[in-house]
Amino acid sequence: MSTAASALVLAGALAIAGGLFVRRAHLLYRVVRLGRPAGRSGEVAQRVRTEATVVLGQRKLLQRLGPGLVHALIFWGFVVLFPTILMAFLGAVDPDWTLPWLGHQGWFFLLVDVFCVLVLVGVVSAFLIRKVQRPERFEGSHLGEADLILGLIALIVTSLLCWHAAQIALGINEWPAGWSPVSEAISTPMGGSGEWLETRERIFVWLHVLTILAFLVYLPYSKHLHIATAGLNVWFGRTRARGRLEPLDFEVEDEAALRLGSGTLADMTWKQMLDTMSCTECGRCQDVCPAWATGKALSPKLLIMGLRDRLFEEGPVVLAGGEATALVPGAVTDDVVWDCVTCGACVHECPVSIEHVDHIVDLRRHLVMVESRFPTEAGTMLRDVGRSANPWAKPQGERASWADGLDVRVLEPGDAPPEILYWVGCAASFDERARATARATASLLLRAGLDVAILGPRESCTGDPARRMGDEFTFQAQAQQNVATLGEAGVTRVVTSCPHCFNTLGNEYADFGGRYEVVHHTELLAELLRDGRLEAPAGLDEITYHDSCYLARHNDVVAAPREIVSRIGKPLEMARSGKRTFCCGAGGAHMWMEERGAAINEERVREATATGASTLAVACPFCTMMLDDGVKQTGSPLRVADVSVLLAEAIDEVASGA
Repeated sequence: MSTAASALVLAGALAIAGGLFVRRAHLLYRVVRLGRPAGRSGEVAQRVRTEATVVLGQRKLLQRLGPGLVHALIFWGFVVLFPTILMAFLGAVDPDWTLPWLGHQGWFFLLVDVFCVLVLVGVVSAFLIRKVQRPERFEGSHLGEADLILGLIALIVTSLLCWHAAQIALGINEWPAGWSPVSEAISTPMGGSGEWLETRERIFVWLHVLTILAFLVYLPYSKHLHIATAGLNVWFGRTRARGRLEPLDFEVEDEAALRLGSGTLADMTWKQMLDTMSCTECGRCQDVCPAWATGKALSPKLLIMGLRDRLFEEGPVVLAGGEATALVPGAVTDDVVWDCVTCGACVHECPVSIEHVDHIVDLRRHLVMVESRFPTEAGTMLRDVGRSANPWAKPQGERASWADGLDVRVLEPGDAPPEILYWVGCAASFDERARATARATASLLLRAGLDVAILGPRESCTGDPARRMGDEFTFQAQAQQNVATLGEAGVTRVVTSCPHCFNTLGNEYADFGGRYEVVHHTELLAELLRDGRLEAPAGLDEITYHDSCYLARHNDVVAAPREIVSRIGKPLEMARSGKRTFCCGAGGAHMWMEERGAAINEERVREATATGASTLAVACPFCTMMLDDGVKQTGSPLRVADVSVLLAEAIDEVASGA
């Protein structure tokens, strides 16, 4: 075929493939444009760093070295091999055409050979993982699509190697000999010369080109759409604290702009729509989900896939002026929505920055605030927060009773602000087991000579359980009241022993004008130990520490609690710890909801017991309660205690001369 004829054929193939790709891409773009606003601008430097580490560096995938490396080899291979696509288009028109300069560099073709082999290794490994290992995380994924994509990838790189081999056999390669060991090894058995070898060279280059174009056409119709959208999704990912939820604006002038969560496709933000298109169906989120691990309906992967299917199905309908239908139970069931403990494990694992928790909370918001549809027992909690300012329905006058006998100052209106305000939280104010944490923390801070005060009856629930339940109205009412109280008191520095209060005060109250320095009690206690203002003896007890999700994963407080534990005992780590901890089961307002299936807290206690430790240390009042219940239900010999309690006991032993 002449050069002119080859150019015409290539132009036609490019026009057809490009047209089909652009047509589908334009439709998807228009669907995403239907989404509600999502503030994801600014912080360019941080976004560039994230793009470099998460996308180019494959950081999240490499958290699991084996399967992560498989994907990384394929991804890095395509980054390196991208110029060969342009070379192939040129070579398909004329065997003597190639890219200027790069097409003559031996080092580049050495890289091409190396990465072609690495991509093939990645493809074979991926097939083995899917067909031999068959991990549970792939359950429900479109494995047929994955097999087809892997087959196309294998065909792309093998046809590239064979084309280069044919060029070498013909002696028309533009790069120096000796730089392409794999291609040269393949070229040797090709042998022959003349017309048949020239024909094979044409077959291989056109096979390579047409496979690439077929891949391009199939891409936007398959789960591998993430190849085009993942980089964008990571770029527009969250830059502020991971534990923060986006507030709803109830004071918009245009009623049409009022958004009360996600009831239909039309209520989703454009970022949430992009999330669904970016799902790789890898199942890493499902693998770490405590709800899924204990036999519940929720799979974060299937949740996003269900929303994506609804998006693809109804997006064109809405564009044409049609009505969208309910996401619950149309795309996902009620059980899926309420099973979530908002631990964020799914978000932490997701290699393409999907924000599963935001999706679930928005679905809850619509169910609670629009449809008044939620678990009965959770309704009791919401009423108690609104009526009594705490989920325990206790009188506010009892908030400071935990401090009876301690010299803790209760901040009255008009008093000078303290050096540190101790935000006690509802759990440590009203639950007997959690009160031990408050007493220990306060006594340690006073022992260190700090000026500490509490709000007592003026402290109110931060609204965290209501917000995670989906009742944004109640949350914002609590937030505004507490911000006003703290502002009136002149508070600038807050310490709290509750990770949920820590997250809400530090990450969410700023949206309502409340900006404070908020530290967790373990951070402050560790600092006091380092400064010598507290002294604790080295202990012999073996202690395993449980990371609270809202402390470690949502807020990066990992080292401080361990610093304390290592000062008073011998630490033993659980298999799931740090930012990859396993939830106690209380998050997402589940402290006040009935649990279906196996108990999450019992699963965690069994893991802690397996370490052989005698004590299970915690740094959260909800974890204290949940894991203490888990110990009783499983018959574990573990003692559950907050690190502040353990530290206070160790210091008291020295003081008493024991």
